[in-house]
Amino acid sequence: MSEFLTYKGLPLVRKGNEIYYGDPSMPQIVKFEVLSTKKTDAGDLPEKVKVILMSSDLELPENKRIKKETTKDSFFEALDVGFVWLERANKK
Repeated sequence: MSEFLTYKGLPLVRKGNEIYYGDPSMPQIVKFEVLSTKKTDAGDLPEKVKVILMSSDLELPENKRIKKETTKDSFFEALDVGFVWLERANKK
């Protein structure tokens, strides 16, 4: 059993308001930054989420690692965009 939550076979790891998606051994990963949340009966849900496609090379400064970014109005929309970006970037 995996120690991480996964989405479409890749790990999702949360650290505060940041969620990382992808395998760090691959060339690219996706970082989600939760910019705002809304209260629901189920708890706080991410409302505005920044999606960042970035290199997984930790030797580079973070600003040099960023390949693409956008902001979405829900985590589910952000996750869909991140999945597509990651799949395309790691096929190259």
